[in-house]
Amino acid sequence: MKPSAEFVEHGISQENLKRVSRTTMLKLAYQSLGVIYGDLSISPLYVYKTTFSGKLSLQENDEEIFGVLSFIFWTITLIALFKYIFIVLLADDNGEGGNFALYSLLCRHAGLSILPNQQDAEKNLSSYLTEESAETWKSSALKSFFKKHPRFRKGLFIFVLLGTCMAIGDGVLTPAISAVSGIKLKIAELHENYVIITSCIILVGLFSLQHHGTHRVAFMFAPVVISWLLCLTGIGVYNIFRWNSHVYRALSPIYMLKFLTSTRVEGWLSLGGVVLSITGVEAMFANLGHFSPLSIKMAFTFLVYPSLVLAYMGEAAYLSKHHEDIQRSFYKAIPEAVFWPVFIVATFAAVVGSQAVISATFSIISQCCALNCFPHVRIIHTSSKIYGQIYIPEVNWLLMCLSLAVTIGLRDTNMMGHAYGLAVTTVMFVTTCLMALVMIIVWKQKIISAVSFLLLFGSLELLYIPACMFKVPEGAWIALVMSYVFMAVMYVWHYGTMKKHQFEVENKVSMNRIVSLGPSLGMVRVPGIGLVYSNLVTGIPAVFGHFVTNLPAFHQVLVFVCIKSVQVPYVSEKEQLLIGRVGPKECGMYQCFLRYGYKDLQQENYNFENRLVSRLVQFVETEEESASKARADCCAEFGNSDAETFDFSVHSITLPDQEGDSVKSAHDIQVMTSGIRHVESFVLKDESLHILRAKESGVTYVLGHSYAKAKKSSSIFKKFVIDAVYAFLSKNCREPNILMNVPPTSLLEVGMVYYV
Repeated sequence: MKPSAEFVEHGISQENLKRVSRTTMLKLAYQSLGVIYGDLSISPLYVYKTTFSGKLSLQENDEEIFGVLSFIFWTITLIALFKYIFIVLLADDNGEGGNFALYSLLCRHAGLSILPNQQDAEKNLSSYLTEESAETWKSSALKSFFKKHPRFRKGLFIFVLLGTCMAIGDGVLTPAISAVSGIKLKIAELHENYVIITSCIILVGLFSLQHHGTHRVAFMFAPVVISWLLCLTGIGVYNIFRWNSHVYRALSPIYMLKFLTSTRVEGWLSLGGVVLSITGVEAMFANLGHFSPLSIKMAFTFLVYPSLVLAYMGEAAYLSKHHEDIQRSFYKAIPEAVFWPVFIVATFAAVVGSQAVISATFSIISQCCALNCFPHVRIIHTSSKIYGQIYIPEVNWLLMCLSLAVTIGLRDTNMMGHAYGLAVTTVMFVTTCLMALVMIIVWKQKIISAVSFLLLFGSLELLYIPACMFKVPEGAWIALVMSYVFMAVMYVWHYGTMKKHQFEVENKVSMNRIVSLGPSLGMVRVPGIGLVYSNLVTGIPAVFGHFVTNLPAFHQVLVFVCIKSVQVPYVSEKEQLLIGRVGPKECGMYQCFLRYGYKDLQQENYNFENRLVSRLVQFVETEEESASKARADCCAEFGNSDAETFDFSVHSITLPDQEGDSVKSAHDIQVMTSGIRHVESFVLKDESLHILRAKESGVTYVLGHSYAKAKKSSSIFKKFVIDAVYAFLSKNCREPNILMNVPPTSLLEVGMVYYV
C-alpha cells in the first residue's frame, strides 16, 4: 500500500514510524515547531488583554486574575493536551488529519457519501476498508440510522462544512491578529495608523513567502519559535519569583468556580478571551500529514506546553501587583534589561505565528477541491517527496486580501480576538462531535466512552461558544460572515456538481443506440485512440452522443475515462486504475476508471498514455481466459437488459511487479509503438495489435465542456443559484484540461448545455 504520508527527505511512511531513528524524530519535532506551534505560542500576547477588555474589572483580592489563570491552565491541559495530543491525533486517516479526514473515516466505514456514485468508486479498495465482522451493534445501528435518514446525512455534511469554513476563516483572522499584536510597541504614543501600515507590510511579506513551500518555511521559522518559547519560559519563571510565588495556587479548579460565582455574567462573557489561549491546537491535527504524531506530541509535551503554562503564570503574578497595566501586561511584565531583545523575538514570533493556519488552509482547500466541494484551483506541490506540502496561489492571495481588509477595517486586536475565538471554538466543537462518531463507528468503542468524551470536552467548548457569540456586535460577526460566504460557495459548487452528474446519469447513451445510429449517420472510424473524459462510473456520457450526432466519426479505439476522488488520502497504484469493455469487441470501446485519494497528485505527468495502453493490452490478453466468469458476474450485477455491458475483470486491477514482463510494461509499450515492425516479435492477439497501431497514430483527449442551466420550471432561487452563482464559479475556476495536464495540441472540447 502506498504510504499515507512521506516525511522530509527520508520519505518516512506511517508503517515505519516506530522504527524511525531518534535523530530523525527530533528533526521532525524541530520542523513542527516552525509550522504548527507559532500560532499557539503567541497567544500570551493578547489573552489577558482580550479577556479583561469588557466589563470585567479587577478587584483587590486578585480573585479574577487567579480565576482566569485557572481557566487558561485547565483549558490548555484538557483540550490541547488530553483531547488533541492523547486522543484526536490517534484518529488520522492514513496519516492525514483535520475535519475532512474524520468525515472521510465516517463516510467510508458507515457507507455514507457526499459524492454521486461514491460507493461504486470505493469498491475493491481492500487496503483501506475494514472488516465489518467486528462491528458492534452500536456502530451498526448508527450506520442504519444514517442510511435510512438522508436528511441527517445531509445535515452531517453541512455541519462538517461549517467547521471547515470556520477553519478557513481562522486562516484569515490569525495573520491579521498576529501582525497587529507583533508590532504593538512599548511607546504608548505610537499612532494607530503607523501600526496598521506596518501590519499590512508584514502581511504582504508573509504571504509572499508562501510560494517557497512548507519545507523551507519550516526550517526558517523553527529557530524563531524555539527562541520565543525559551523567552516565555524565562520571563514566566522570573515574574513568578519576582512578584508572586504563590500564584501556583490558581491552578486549582476551585478558582474557576469562585471566578464564575463572583463575576457572574461578566465573567462568563469574558471567557471568549480565555479561549484564545488554545488558538492553534486545531492546526496540530490539520497539519498531521506533514509530520508524525509522535514528533508533534514530543514538541508539545516537552517544550510548548510547559513554556505556555509558565508564561501565563508569570503574567498573572505580575498582574496581581500591577492591576493598572492590564491592557499592556505582557510587554510591561518583561524585565527592562531584556525588553528589546525579547520584543524583537516577539515581533518575529507574531509574524510567523500564522504559518500554521495558512498551511492548514491550503490542505483544507485541496481536500475540498478533490471532493468537489470547492471550485477547482491551481495546486502546486512544493515538494517531490512530501505530498502534503502544497501551495495554492489563488487561495494565498485571497487570504492576504481578506487579512488586509480585516486589519484595516477592525484595527483592534480585541475585536479581532472576538472573531478569532468564535472561529476556533466552532472548529473544536465540530471536531469533538465527529470524534465521538469515529469512536463508535470506526474504533468500535463502547458507547459510554464516546458519550463521556462528548460530554467532557463538548461541554467545555459549549461553555465558550455562547460567550463568543455574545461578542458578535463587538467583532465576532466577521467570523460568521466569512464562514457563511465560504460555506455558500462550497455548498453551491457541490450542489451544482451533483445536479450535473444527475443529468449525466439520467441522459447517458445506450450502446445499442450508438450502434444503431452508425448506418443512418454514416459513422466512420478514424485512426488513433480517443480518450473521452466523463464523470460517469459506467455508461456512455451524453456529451459523446451529442458529439457523434453532430460529427459522425470517432477513433478506432475509444476509451471512456472516468476520474473519481475517493475519501481516502491515497490510493495505491495497483488499485488506482481499472479497465473494462464497453459493448461488443467489434466496437473497440473500453472503460478506464481512475481512482485518486484526496491527497493524491492527479496530474498525469508520468506518461499516462503509455500506462493506459499497457493496461489495455494486458486486459485484452487476459480477457479470454476469464470471459465466462466476467460475463456471469456482469449478468448478476446488471441483469440481462439491452443496456451496455462492462466486463471489469479481476485481471484489470492487477499490475505486474516484475519489470521484465514484455507485454505489460509501459516501457515496452513505448518501444512497441515506435514501429509496427517491432511488434511482430511479440506474441500478441489481433486486438492487441489493433490497439498498438492506434497508439502509433496518436491520442486525442475529448473533454466535455458542459454548461448547467436551470429548467424553466425551476424556482427563482434555484435559477439564481445555478444560472448566476454556479455559472460564475464555473467560469472563473480552473479548467479541467489544465488540471489534468492535457496537451493543448491533443485536446478536443465538446460543448453542451445541461438543463438541471
